[in-house]
Amino acid sequence: MPRYAEEVYYDFAMKLARDAAQILKAAIDGAKKIDEKLGPWDLVTEYDRKIEDIVIGRLKAKFPDHRFIGEESTGKELPELTDVPTWIIDPIDGTTNFIHGFPHTCVVIGLAIKKEMVIGIIYNPVLEQLFTARKGRGAFLNDKPIKVSNVPDLSKSLVCFESGFIKVDHLREKTMERLKTIVQAAQGIRTLGVAALSLCYVAMGIVEAYYIEGPGISTWDIAAASLIITEAGGVVVDRITGERIDIMKPRAIAACNEKIANKLVQLIREADQKVELRNE
Repeated sequence: MPRYAEEVYYDFAMKLARDAAQILKAAIDGAKKIDEKLGPWDLVTEYDRKIEDIVIGRLKAKFPDHRFIGEESTGKELPELTDVPTWIIDPIDGTTNFIHGFPHTCVVIGLAIKKEMVIGIIYNPVLEQLFTARKGRGAFLNDKPIKVSNVPDLSKSLVCFESGFIKVDHLREKTMERLKTIVQAAQGIRTLGVAALSLCYVAMGIVEAYYIEGPGISTWDIAAASLIITEAGGVVVDRITGERIDIMKPRAIAACNEKIANKLVQLIREADQKVELRNE
């Protein structure tokens, strides 16, 4: 991608992220109209739709030949990722947090070109955390470079894990077994209910790893953040194969190093096998 084009895309996306985030910030303490999507763990408000309409509308007007993947407009049926520049947008990640006024919530804008993430922007205006990355140019928090933790192994690691999927009937037993297994292996567990920011906390070195998978989790939750993590020196892998993540198959383990990522792949596999043996 020519440098001038990257600058145009990045500068426009930054302005969009700032404008969208101000809508989020202004609305977080007010009343919201709330609807369920997949279930009580997967919520949407009028502000999710409003922000996405603004962001995609302005991107389409500026870049009419580009493609778009957005949580509220795309829905469950994801389009195929092609070589065409594709914007991947989550208008509000951490919607349940947003509804409650819990300050871990953000706007997410990413850009993929030739099926590779080249721009990632994640902005939490409540805590004034602006995470950014461009391919090959490092990762930043509020314009200051960030790096992943240098903790060497899982026993000394703080791990983020979304325990809310215990609410989902067909995932309950495996989620509980995975959680129990990781709790015993890690130094500590945190559940924040916001995938993009939890991934960014791996990038900034305050969390060593994060596992995310489940209904309602999709490309927009991990695409921008996966670039931010790798540019910060970390890894994002498929929790089944252990190979580099395919952003169109968002079953992700992010970690500060491959050793911790591989250990979590192994532990989750073992936890699932225990459940399967019990149910034979």
